[in-house]
Amino acid sequence: MADADPKAGCPVHGGENQIRSLLGRQNKDWWPDALPVDMLHQHGVSPDPMGEDFNYAEAFKKLDYAALKADLTALMTDSKPWWPADYGHYGPFMIRMAWHAAGTYRVTDGRGGAGSGQQRFEPLNSWPDNGNLDKARRLLWPIKQKYGQSISWADLFILAGNVAIESMGGPVFGFGGGRKDVYQSEGDTFWGAEEIWVNEGAKTRITEEQADLEGPLAAIQMGLIYVNPEGPGGDPDPLKSARDMKATFSRMAMNSEETVALTAGGHAFGKAHGAKPAANFGKAPASEEIHQQGFGWLTDAEEIGKGHITTSGIEGSWSNNPTKWGGDYFRLLFKYDYELVESPAGAKQWQPINPDPEDMAPDARDPNKRVPTMMTTADMALKMDPEFRAISERFRDDQAALDDAFARAWFKLCHRDMGPKCLYLGPEVPEEDLIWQDPVPQGVVPSDAEVAAFKSAVLSSGLTVAQLVKTAWASASTFRKSDKRGGANGARIALAPQKDWDVNEPEELAKVLAKLEELRGSMSLADAIVLAGSAAVEKAAKDGGFDITVPFTGGRGDATQDWTDVESFHWMEPQADGFRNYLKTRQPVKTEELLIDRASLLGLSGPEMTVLVGGLRVLGANHKDIPEGVLTNRKGVLSNDFFVNLLDIETFWERVDTASDEEFIGYTRGGRTEKWRATRTDLIFGSNSQLRATAEVYAERGHEEKFVRDFVKAWVKVMNADRFDLA
Repeated sequence: MADADPKAGCPVHGGENQIRSLLGRQNKDWWPDALPVDMLHQHGVSPDPMGEDFNYAEAFKKLDYAALKADLTALMTDSKPWWPADYGHYGPFMIRMAWHAAGTYRVTDGRGGAGSGQQRFEPLNSWPDNGNLDKARRLLWPIKQKYGQSISWADLFILAGNVAIESMGGPVFGFGGGRKDVYQSEGDTFWGAEEIWVNEGAKTRITEEQADLEGPLAAIQMGLIYVNPEGPGGDPDPLKSARDMKATFSRMAMNSEETVALTAGGHAFGKAHGAKPAANFGKAPASEEIHQQGFGWLTDAEEIGKGHITTSGIEGSWSNNPTKWGGDYFRLLFKYDYELVESPAGAKQWQPINPDPEDMAPDARDPNKRVPTMMTTADMALKMDPEFRAISERFRDDQAALDDAFARAWFKLCHRDMGPKCLYLGPEVPEEDLIWQDPVPQGVVPSDAEVAAFKSAVLSSGLTVAQLVKTAWASASTFRKSDKRGGANGARIALAPQKDWDVNEPEELAKVLAKLEELRGSMSLADAIVLAGSAAVEKAAKDGGFDITVPFTGGRGDATQDWTDVESFHWMEPQADGFRNYLKTRQPVKTEELLIDRASLLGLSGPEMTVLVGGLRVLGANHKDIPEGVLTNRKGVLSNDFFVNLLDIETFWERVDTASDEEFIGYTRGGRTEKWRATRTDLIFGSNSQLRATAEVYAERGHEEKFVRDFVKAWVKVMNADRFDLA
């Protein structure tokens, strides 16, 4: 099966082949005394108070968008005594809130991002790097209350950031609404296995020994959005900081130019807060007393208006004009030499040597007072790293280039997890198509006659049920509900890099695609792939005695290689696909957990995952036709044999190799005759009590037809997962 490799693509690297949980530490681990509200939402009960019938897209259409933007603009300079605005302007605060809402996105598994308003819930609500953003959201509450269901919190976070940039003269590329709120923490995201936060001394995730971030992670330390601004693990080394920045931003599918533009653009505004040692403020929101009503990181109320706030621990602004867009960030970065100093809170930062009076910044509370600007170690990286410096010097000398680069990078940051542009809402959606949106040309729906003729031709083509099913599955199962990327629409399985992925058996795939190209006529290749797989499922069901029709809805288009973001698609290559019994390299996470993770990204329920695994096994969809898990003597027939034979009490199982613990042989009791071979991904359906309960349903006598119909329903769900036009 797979060679041992404890690092390659793994969700968690524990070292020394240590097996760890797929999800790492969860909210209950961080806050064991938290109220167990989730117990009210078991057994399919939704926590969403809006109900299943609520259509956010329709509600958004009724929004008075211009009035909302006007109210947000007014808020920016409406400083509140309970949390005064730095420089009399909340714009930088709102930019940070929006940035941190969107900045958790990672291209590795599509999780994170601003798409569902997760910043309102733990763990993000109480992350050290999100310190005091609870106040930014409370400042927005009167506006959210006013516009109600027509604007989600998730959309409001990003729109507030856009309005903040505009209100300070900055460039904005556009805004797309459509982020629907959720009402509880999304617990399927692995944020890390560390047992302490960054502010408690959590180790940096890139070291001389560990050259890259582990698995899907994108932040450098536990509880950070990106990098430690003081430097790796607090080490003020700009070159190592540049290394970290390139690693973490690449995990967001950002290149070096976008990294520089975002860093400079974000730091053109506002200030960092480190006025006093961290011991002077309170606990994170999840740990605070009940009467604080969700506020955290509290300071003495008498000190708030004086600016005695500590968040990052770094103190000061980057620019002498912290509420005005312009070129001052790069001008100051290159004009002065900087020396390493400590903030009042004890954080390491950089200060210009002998700055001119006009290059001093206003005090956050007293505009008549001037104070030195500062740079973080991450900022110094833009000056010290050769690649970053070349980009920074170009932006310093070409303001228009910086304007465009920042606007586009900010738009990408805030919209990357929303999926295709057809899901964007509102009057400010840019007309321009962008490659990272994975554009697909509009397809044409084939006629009933074309569908029937193609099905007949493909079943007479010499291609097997297994070949057709595997190709359709390989195409459609790339879909991720997390960022709505992948799927069968576009037929990108015929393009680089997907056509060359090991899991897709490139040589065999090329043969199948060539034949489908020959037969498809005017039908899109994307439709032909799905229809061929569905025709094969129909044949396999009929061979098992069930005459069923697999629903098919055409209209998919074919993407082009030029409009495929090859680099970001590389991250989507499966290191494991339990549905095809594929494991590229042994992982330090149990193989069955990787199956659960993949099913979750596909948006499948437990029964849907179970019936698909059982069906794909008997249809012969295993990678390279390996025998493990094919628990049937009539491969190619859609039957419930997988479950019947897995749960046969007359079979007992033994490991093939105790070192790998991945492959098993099933023997007859007493005679010790080999009957079957299986992997962990197969045996989990007999071992885990919940999955076994579901498997038993499909193994029961009288449920043969139920199995077939449930398989078809789940199959169609995966084939249509990216058909947002059908919703």
